[in-house]
Amino acid sequence: MKRPILLHPDPRLKKAAAPVADLSDELRVLGDDMLTTMYDAPGIGLAAPQIGVLSRVIVLDCVKEEGEAPRPLLMFNPEIVASSDDLSTYEEGCLSIPEQYADVTRPAEIEVRWLDRDGKEQQEAFDGLWATCVQHEIDHLDGKLFIDYLKPLKRQMITRKMVKLKRELARG
Repeated sequence: MKRPILLHPDPRLKKAAAPVADLSDELRVLGDDMLTTMYDAPGIGLAAPQIGVLSRVIVLDCVKEEGEAPRPLLMFNPEIVASSDDLSTYEEGCLSIPEQYADVTRPAEIEVRWLDRDGKEQQEAFDGLWATCVQHEIDHLDGKLFIDYLKPLKRQMITRKMVKLKRELARG
């Protein structure tokens, strides 16, 4: 089921999400709903706080090549266990901050540990767009947005645009 995505500024986007204690069918449904919502948006990543659920759950799929099989990942309690000293800069966007993009510099390679939908621990190294996306989504779980990496003036400008957009949407 597709769920509505919260738009910045929304206080729920700035709150830290709680760890998932036990994997339940309800959480698996949440993960499936998040994938549906992400693909429909369309996006390459989504964190549970973006749909108003303050749990440490993210989904991502950074496969963008035409004809390449999708690789949807559902991660419960993801954590970065290692990151490279090498940095990379990507132009990031966010489903909670539509039509706004900015360059963000992050570690180029990271190692992430998480629980999969069966409750099995997984660990994998990511680089390129995948590394950026995982870090962006884990930031959401900590109440951090990509605009928090920007200089205050640029961040305020984007926030003002979002307040205006939300007003327009509310008017219908």
